[in-house]
Amino acid sequence: MSKVPYSKPFLSNSAQLSLLKSRGMMFSDDCKALHLLENISFHRFSGYWYPLLADKKNQVFKPGITFEAAFHLYKFDRELRNLIHCELEKIEVAVRTKMAYFLSLAHGAFWIDDQALFSNSTFYDVTLSKIAEELSRSNNDAILSFVSNYSNRYPPSYMLLEITSFGILPRLYNNLLPCRQKKEIAASFGLPVSVFASWLHSIVSIRNVCAHHERLWNSILRIQPLFPRSTQHTWLSDNTISNNRVYYALSMIIYLLNTVNPKHTFRQKLETLFAKYPNVDRAAMGFPPTWRSEPLWN
Repeated sequence: MSKVPYSKPFLSNSAQLSLLKSRGMMFSDDCKALHLLENISFHRFSGYWYPLLADKKNQVFKPGITFEAAFHLYKFDRELRNLIHCELEKIEVAVRTKMAYFLSLAHGAFWIDDQALFSNSTFYDVTLSKIAEELSRSNNDAILSFVSNYSNRYPPSYMLLEITSFGILPRLYNNLLPCRQKKEIAASFGLPVSVFASWLHSIVSIRNVCAHHERLWNSILRIQPLFPRSTQHTWLSDNTISNNRVYYALSMIIYLLNTVNPKHTFRQKLETLFAKYPNVDRAAMGFPPTWRSEPLWN
């Protein structure tokens, strides 16, 4: 099908509210709805009222659908993203620590500067250029002190990995040549190398969704992580579930937190959030009917 120019006119906030009314959406407080449209935007909201449409082609809402119902989903998603973002920080810090430790123990603290440890030299050069950019922008006291006093091209990895973006970690890990340390890093999270690499890539993507305030609750994951055949710790028993929905992402996070912080309260926080928003459809998040019977979730 050939493409055509976008021709929809931009509408004022009041015109957007009128349009929603014409499509069957109900409002209990026009002033509040208008305020939310002014500060959150029609476009951002549209992802939350899309599931509430009876006729998605013609944008007609189901009978009785309210603006408040869409805002309810928006608030749930915002709190879910904030909760996930907070927990991913713990996993991110652990990954940085494990990579720096195992590789430094075997190859010295400056292993990042050793191209011989990596499989693709071009990819390595691109990754190092990104690290160099981040290093040049860093105001970290330890980094500034090292640069002022030492002639090395890069600081030790245990310093450098602390100031690089999370997205650099899967780049470095995936490009490592097969070695004992690569297995040790993955094993420290109870996973084989291939699964850990795919989970790390997926988690970076999820973190970016949270950081950029994108809709998450019923979305399809951009990066589809592998389903492990075996794990060192308790994992999902149902291997037929979809690996591109939020349920799978939450299960990954729980599994990794079980290794990083066994006394974590992520499951309890999720239960509290679900109780606060009982009308949220968990099936739309990929939750199977039998999820409560999973040992991982208990």
